Amino acid sequence: MISELYFHSESEAKPLSVAVMVDSFRLAAAFRQVLNDIAKSDFAHLALVIVNKEATHPASVASESLGGWRRPKGRRSIVYDYFQKHDRRREYGPSATQAVDCSDLLGACARLDVSPVAEGAGHRFPGDAISALRGLDLDVVLRFGFRPLRGEVLGIARCGVWTYHYGASELNSGVPTLFWEVVHDEACSEVSLQASTREGAENVVLCRSIFPTVRGVSPSRNLFQPIWGSTHMVIRKLNELHQAGWDSLLSQSSPPSHGRPELQHIPTNREMAAWLTRHVGEELNTRYNRWRIRRTDEWRICIRRADFPNLIMDTPKDKSDFRWLPCPAGHYYADPMLYEHEGHVWIFFEDYIYKEARGRLCCALVNPDGTFGEVSVCLDLAYHLSYPFVFDHEGEIFMIPESVASGRVELWRATRFPFDWKLEKVLFEGLCVDTTPLFHHGHWYFFTALLSRLKTHAAFGALFHAESLTGEWARHPVNPISTDVRNARPGGGVVKVDGRLLRPVQDCGERYGRRLHTDEILELTPETYRARRLHKIEADWDRESHGIHTYGFCAGWEVIDLVRRRDRRLV
Repeated sequence: MISELYFHSESEAKPLSVAVMVDSFRLAAAFRQVLNDIAKSDFAHLALVIVNKEATHPASVASESLGGWRRPKGRRSIVYDYFQKHDRRREYGPSATQAVDCSDLLGACARLDVSPVAEGAGHRFPGDAISALRGLDLDVVLRFGFRPLRGEVLGIARCGVWTYHYGASELNSGVPTLFWEVVHDEACSEVSLQASTREGAENVVLCRSIFPTVRGVSPSRNLFQPIWGSTHMVIRKLNELHQAGWDSLLSQSSPPSHGRPELQHIPTNREMAAWLTRHVGEELNTRYNRWRIRRTDEWRICIRRADFPNLIMDTPKDKSDFRWLPCPAGHYYADPMLYEHEGHVWIFFEDYIYKEARGRLCCALVNPDGTFGEVSVCLDLAYHLSYPFVFDHEGEIFMIPESVASGRVELWRATRFPFDWKLEKVLFEGLCVDTTPLFHHGHWYFFTALLSRLKTHAAFGALFHAESLTGEWARHPVNPISTDVRNARPGGGVVKVDGRLLRPVQDCGERYGRRLHTDEILELTPETYRARRLHKIEADWDRESHGIHTYGFCAGWEVIDLVRRRDRRLV
């Protein structure tokens, strides 16, 4: 989905010539997606496939492990080998690392077979291969095979050799992919696309994304989101390269993150035993506890009188006087939005039904004393709904709910406010969450977060704009405005106060809805966007709460939602 935004280039420059290095035509499914994106674009083509003639295809993990008993180094990691064999079965599907045939994408390309020279942990290309490559006028080389490269081969393409790096380290050779983040219970996992242009020079990071680490006892489950969620990086940077040039990419690049050198190895038996001892008991208790009780998140809504948007304006100090909106058993309430109509304030929110595993939209009148009127269902569809953003324009009242389960962004118009709504238009086809519109200086802007696949966390904050509310969305030139799960997702409407535009954003790094941040929009036009971080809002209202992900202010009322952990019997 995200890649589709970058299939077209407005530039009239000649198409980019891309080569790909592989060990065979069977590549990880995520790499196939990258190649497929290039094939679908109108500005780049796969010109050459460079095949490693010396690549060996390892036997099964089990046979490698058995052979490891006869090798001193293998014996030190035998526990990891067996663990990895079984843990792979737990990887979320579809697997990003599963080897798939790419002959249909690579078979028609020119081919160069190379026997690289091993040099330590890296590969150096022989002189005849370098000579053959120099005359091909390549723009970019993607390395999906071979070891880390050394020597003249790094300079055979005008814009270097591009490589994915999984984890916050400069080199990922020999490191279990995204493994140590789980073992050390790190909140986030990093993926970067790096370019190497010459030997001895530090890599440049063309782009990076930060994803939440899937914690627990299964590192394989930590592969799904970061690997699938970063497949768009190549086509996005190729698009920028074609339209703006290599100097523009370099101006936006950054140095690589240097990870912990002591973790650049396959875990030893002792390290595996220490980690498994800490976590396996907890895992078994969660799965097979006697009473079939599961710890689940329970969101709650609270509201208070406020003459000023205090929580979002400054680091919150006074968090008193909030009144809770009670919800019935088997439900939780979240994503509160306020709207004033004919002198009355209404609250709209998600009503999540545990038994059906989906949300519907409800509303209630906010009474002057902070109590709520009767809760009524205002929109209930066959798919999950949440984040009901209600606003008015040209005398009509509209709502944009989150409807990512339908694969589109929908605009609904009130026919009998607040209870009846009619689908006015599908604004955008795509996996968007928490879309938040803003009418600013006669132009419409839509802040949203894009998902690479359903049931993943949003780590791609996007901005679109249109000339009218129902007009065609255009991708803003600064996209993405974030590729960090800690600030990619909107957390409520933009608050306008004293000429300032304050935008709440969610921090989903440690867990979903961990806290809110306030971003002040300093500049916003169809060509420019600039913002700065002001402060954060922690969920420290009481000892039970451990997350907050929505803020709203309207007509003298502040509203938030908080989450707490609750035991729920499985049915």
